[in-house]
Amino acid sequence: MSTLNTSSLRPLYTASQVRELDRRTIAGGIDSFALMQRAASSAWHSFRSRWPQARSVTVLCGGGHNGGDGHVLAALAMQSGLKVQRLSLKPLDTLSGDVARAAELATAAGVSFEEWQPSTTLSGEVIVDALLGTGLTGEVEGSVKQAITAINTASQPVLALDIPSGVSADTGAMLGTAVEATCTVTFIGDKIGLHTGEAPAYAGDIDFRPLGVKAQAFFDIPPTAWRLDEAMLSEALPPRSRTSHKGSLGHVLVMGGAPGFGGAALLASQAAARLGAGKVTLATAHEHLTASLVRCPEVMARAVRSGADVAELPANADVVVVGPGMGQEAWGQAVLQSALQASTPLVIDADALNLLASRWPTLRRDDWVLTPHPGEAARLLGCSVADVQADRPAAARALQRTRGGVVILKGAGSLVAGPSGLVVCPYGNPGMASGGMGDVLSGMLGALMAQLGGLEQSAWLGTMLHALAGDEAAKAAGERGLLASDLASYARVLINP
Repeated sequence: MSTLNTSSLRPLYTASQVRELDRRTIAGGIDSFALMQRAASSAWHSFRSRWPQARSVTVLCGGGHNGGDGHVLAALAMQSGLKVQRLSLKPLDTLSGDVARAAELATAAGVSFEEWQPSTTLSGEVIVDALLGTGLTGEVEGSVKQAITAINTASQPVLALDIPSGVSADTGAMLGTAVEATCTVTFIGDKIGLHTGEAPAYAGDIDFRPLGVKAQAFFDIPPTAWRLDEAMLSEALPPRSRTSHKGSLGHVLVMGGAPGFGGAALLASQAAARLGAGKVTLATAHEHLTASLVRCPEVMARAVRSGADVAELPANADVVVVGPGMGQEAWGQAVLQSALQASTPLVIDADALNLLASRWPTLRRDDWVLTPHPGEAARLLGCSVADVQADRPAAARALQRTRGGVVILKGAGSLVAGPSGLVVCPYGNPGMASGGMGDVLSGMLGALMAQLGGLEQSAWLGTMLHALAGDEAAKAAGERGLLASDLASYARVLINP
């Protein structure tokens, strides 16, 4: 596999980093008001490309720079012949600096002005959210909260400037309430908070406009994360050598499926086979052998009645996937103990993660991939699910720091934390909120690790393939009723670009 690195990915920044990029751009000779005009012009271009037939617009402006962008956009809309309703949450005579200058520009262009009132009807065909921007830290309250409620109860599409008001630019958490945007146009540096947590439910389509600022030229402002890109797949998965054989393509051992819980391990083992592992062995409770043979006879199924039955298996594999359907009773504990005693790289999922939290609370390894959902992450960190979701990037980093290896924090905007830093997966859909999806992911990860070797790159690719396969499946037949077992066939197409 060719070496993958973050240089081919879109960088993501925190709000404070983007403010510093903004400050340095201005210090480098670009007038701050000119930069505001550039942002508004980009937003107007985004508006026009999405709603070319719109003849009217409502722009809600806050008192900060985000509001200034809104005032300038209102002027541009007026100059283009649209009917403009400009609403401000602050009286124009209380504005200062570039924001006051922007408001004056809009007034000079003939744009009418109303001070926002809860009784105001939002009359434009499209609503522009220029209320808060990226500086928000606490919960939304007062008149801004009322304005957000009014936007969300209106039926018109919404363009948010920089970030939907009420969403944290750093964590993706929703701070009390937030604008539900159809599209978000974001400036200078893309924000990590647009891509994870609650944000995917609020941001809509994301249109990144750098405004001519080359953020990565500032080497002392390293991105806080990177955004995965499906273009990586063809680079990472070139055609196989004509002399490949099953022994050269990796051996995955899936350990799971306690008595009565066979489905998860079957899903994981079949996904490993479909993702191209040369050999797949399934170590599961003896009553699941027939189901495995019927479902996927290519998987070598082994009966496990006690820990003694699996003691030798991990050493014969290139990667061990442990946890799907394993349970936390004596059977599962014995299976996990066997996996941990070997020096084989591991993918840890499901109840294996819960057992790690309860029975191996300080164990750390550099050769494993942990795949927690927020509940499992909370148990591993000793905190609440709400704490994890309030700052998913921090939770992923904390888990990787304490447990080593690579951590995939699943959920909307899955995060992969490893030695190279943090990456965000922008793919996936709500149809994937169904049982067995994590088991399929763990099988895919095992297959990629067995073939490619590198833990971190395999985690990036596996997380992305899993999400993209879900998107392809949803595109083919819709989100409702999407099953975990649907993904493997779509993923197989994706790994053969």
